[in-house]
Amino acid sequence: MKERLTRKDVEKIQAEIDHRKLVLRPQILDAVREARAQGDLSENFEYYAARRENGANNSRIRYLERMLKNAVIVEDHSSSDEVGLNKTVTVYIPEDDECETYKIVTSIRGNSMKNLISIESPLGRALLRRRVGDKVRVPVSDTYSYEVEIRKITDAGAEDDDSIRAF
Repeated sequence: MKERLTRKDVEKIQAEIDHRKLVLRPQILDAVREARAQGDLSENFEYYAARRENGANNSRIRYLERMLKNAVIVEDHSSSDEVGLNKTVTVYIPEDDECETYKIVTSIRGNSMKNLISIESPLGRALLRRRVGDKVRVPVSDTYSYEVEIRKITDAGAEDDDSIRAF
């Protein structure tokens, strides 16, 4: 599956890969060597912890490199009055009689707990390119959908604060 990323996402991912390879990896390998030098490995917790940390670091590097390999660069071409990447949108949900505010982001930065909604999510797809006042049907499954009304769209600014998701 192709991962849709912005140029800023690619820069963040590459920076994390470089940090993990050039800074973390040597530190972790030193910890493994130190723990191994302590002697008996059968009851050496530090050795197993350092090896586990090394495996997790290498796994994260592979995950990020695979993501870059399969990346497709996306750019936002929405006008200032349309919902697009890195814009904050306030929607009214009649079903719940409440308003919610979301920032539209790429899937690598999506985090529904922080109201960062991916352009790949049902809500994100339904809102893209829509304008204030539009009523949008959000298909959740074959048997359920709900309606939202766009109340406000603002430019959220830079994506520097959004972190890249873990696995």
